[in-house]
Amino acid sequence: MTTALRSDALRALYADWADILATTPGLTTRLSRSIFDEWHQPTREPEDVTYREDVVGGVPGIWTLPLGADPSQVLLYTHGGGFAVGSAASHRKLAAHVAKALGATAFVLDYRRAPEHPHPAQVEDGVAAFAALRDRGITDITTIGDSAGGNLAVAIPLALREQGLPLPTRIIAFSPWLDMENSGATLVTNDASDALITVPLLEGMIAGVLAEGRIDPRTPLANPLHADLTGLPPLYVNAGAVEALVDNATRLADTARAAGVDVTLSVVDGMQHVFPCMAGNAPEADAEIAALATWYLGGSR
Repeated sequence: MTTALRSDALRALYADWADILATTPGLTTRLSRSIFDEWHQPTREPEDVTYREDVVGGVPGIWTLPLGADPSQVLLYTHGGGFAVGSAASHRKLAAHVAKALGATAFVLDYRRAPEHPHPAQVEDGVAAFAALRDRGITDITTIGDSAGGNLAVAIPLALREQGLPLPTRIIAFSPWLDMENSGATLVTNDASDALITVPLLEGMIAGVLAEGRIDPRTPLANPLHADLTGLPPLYVNAGAVEALVDNATRLADTARAAGVDVTLSVVDGMQHVFPCMAGNAPEADAEIAALATWYLGGSR
């Protein structure tokens, strides 16, 4: 397979999902979750990594354990999927690639999902897992996630701060979905180039996580664009330049910088939503993870 085809694999998967969503009336939550568990397909299985299921702080998940990784450094990974789909299984390979590059281990949460469990259940699960890792004596913890999980990677530290608890060492957000008001300009300007994200899709996911409108979409722990980010640890945020949510990433970076946070922003030309999940198969994804590793091993510590 050529490099161009490998780099387009994610767009092709998203286009297939979009077609299924558009042509399958009455698609159940269970079947939607089965479809989105294909998210791992563009990701090459990383070498020299083992996996172990565990329950941390009452929250199930999967450990990714790269050979030779430092067990005292943990990436607390929250998967994407609009708070409703996606799982530790769908994202374990991506988390493993990142952990391996960073020399750390990762615990990928199977947090409670909407609509059965609306906000703040997902944040609560992240806080519980973080606190349990601290109780195990682990102090170097990074919150990391993609899409809705990128939202949680920011919201979990905000909730920890509210409770007067220690914060993570750093935050990493891949293509974070933050804006529960659907107010971003790139929802319009990148509508034609994004193979998956649409306003109707987001509206359905917002309804699920915000309990059919009973929760204010400006609630800071649900929409960190409305949070005071002062005092947060160093933040790495990325996005694909052609995705509809790219301005969620840029607005987060701007808001964090204005609050005095050390921010690194990476927007990569031609890339779709959560493009690092092509790790091991596309040079753009591998280059992004290498850049993240340089950040992690350098000035962020």
